[in-house]
Amino acid sequence: MSQLMGFKNKIIAITRPLERAEAAVKIVETNGGVPLVVPTLELEAYPSESLMDLCYNAKNLDWLIFTSPASLESLFHYCEDFKEKLNPDCQVAVIGPRTGRVLNEYGLKSDLIPEDYTAEGLLEEFKKIDLQGIRIGVPRTFKARDVLPEGLKKMGATVYLAEAYKSTHPKDTSQVKLLVDNIINRKVDAITFTSPLTVTNLFEIAGDKQDQLIESLKEGEILVAAIGPITQKPLNELKIKSITPAKYTVEDMLQELMAKMDE
Repeated sequence: MSQLMGFKNKIIAITRPLERAEAAVKIVETNGGVPLVVPTLELEAYPSESLMDLCYNAKNLDWLIFTSPASLESLFHYCEDFKEKLNPDCQVAVIGPRTGRVLNEYGLKSDLIPEDYTAEGLLEEFKKIDLQGIRIGVPRTFKARDVLPEGLKKMGATVYLAEAYKSTHPKDTSQVKLLVDNIINRKVDAITFTSPLTVTNLFEIAGDKQDQLIESLKEGEILVAAIGPITQKPLNELKIKSITPAKYTVEDMLQELMAKMDE
């Protein structure tokens, strides 16, 4: 890691779900900052009919793609014997190393991790593989973009989409509304986003303070960091400038944020 001054008592807002915030909190604290964890979305595991169908059809799959730890955890929670049911020749792709580590915890290994940790990155890797007639299972939230399943279908694959979890607004939005007030009153130094929904949910929950929130973030006094270009897109649409790392990980995003603060 580069030798940076660190966060120097700066308050860094973290908007990802509480159960996913541990790594970010540790990095911020280790570098002298004050983490302010305010999830703008909640992940709710969901035993949908499509997820149960995927469990039943595990023996017929040629590939399985996990785009988040949440999809893994939900599948193995509601289909405890999934590993035993899975076609032994089935290969597994994950969107990034963190999802790969969670996969290992369930006793499976990843056969493919793209260099670019996005749906587009996965598609680039699958272009190297003949997918004609290949059966691919994709557990995910149905709020996810359709880039991946549609791209796989165009390559000739049969895609089994399964709703593994729901991404929702927090049941209690009071902390998010307090964060909105703190941003408007310049009481935070930076805010980080790790998915498009962490962005859009913040502005939806802001309600009648949405315009004030947008203007406060446009001014640039509070630094805004996005984990990658997909997360950055809704910020760009609002003309809010944001920092994004070359490698789409939480650690790289926070390193980039520290570098900006050091300028």
